Amino acid sequence: MELSLTQRLPDLWIMVTIAAAIFQTLRFMLQKHLARATLSAGGATFSRFFYSIPFILLLLAATLGVTGRPLPAVMPAFWLYGLAGAAAQIAATICVVLLFKQRNFAVGITFKKTEVIQTVMMGWIVLGEGVSALGFVAIGLGVVGLLLLSGGEDARGWRMGHINKRAAILGIASGFLFSISAVTYRGATLAVLDDGPVLRALVTLAAVVTMQTAIMVVWLRLREPGQMRAVWQARRVAIWIGLTSMGGSLCWFIAFTLQNAAYVKALGQVELLLSIAATTLFFHERISPREWGGMAVLMGSILMLVLVI
Repeated sequence: MELSLTQRLPDLWIMVTIAAAIFQTLRFMLQKHLARATLSAGGATFSRFFYSIPFILLLLAATLGVTGRPLPAVMPAFWLYGLAGAAAQIAATICVVLLFKQRNFAVGITFKKTEVIQTVMMGWIVLGEGVSALGFVAIGLGVVGLLLLSGGEDARGWRMGHINKRAAILGIASGFLFSISAVTYRGATLAVLDDGPVLRALVTLAAVVTMQTAIMVVWLRLREPGQMRAVWQARRVAIWIGLTSMGGSLCWFIAFTLQNAAYVKALGQVELLLSIAATTLFFHERISPREWGGMAVLMGSILMLVLVI
């Protein structure tokens, strides 16, 4: 009997998660550049959906054509999970782009990476996918890392006055919203009535990005009408946001079909190491000793989660 792709590659979720982290780091680098140079946070967010949807739909059509399979049916919960995830991801991405204006790239990504801690809790609440006692210890360690990262360059100790409140709020909010999207996207992929992880991921991704594009068109038309023109004018860079967004999202969705969202997001923290390289090599931004310490503690929390979840 022929083995399925999942059976032949039992660690497939690990490979696609690492690939997703690489794609996502590249996308955030491009979005930081555009948000700093030409686009608002809303415009930079819209660019990822607008320029990725043609590629996603073409890839779905090609997959169906090559395999000769019909478009899979979905359960009613698919649309509820998909819409919730789409809205949460839009808001989370806007928070991250705004965060990049407050702190350097690596620290911004680290704040965003609180999603792994929050995804554990969200997965337990929404899907009943819990963690062990050691998992909660790892979450506590992550909170310590967050307190270190919350301070400004001159922060000492743990006084609330040293916390960069806007950066902390944006970072934790983005992590919370990304945790919602991760868990609801896993719920959506599980509601696609097909055994193939790639096709389930593609169907979910196509539906979600279509909803996100429609939502952002209405929002920008009403609130920031000039931004759609700016997104088009920035197409030489923005099209790469679309391509990296498609690659990253597809890999995340495949991973979500194969594994608990908390495991996926925990492994995805490899993105933090990539963001440090981007900060120093591409954006030439300084990382303070306190920020290095905060990122090290948070990475310890993440590694513990990988081992104990």
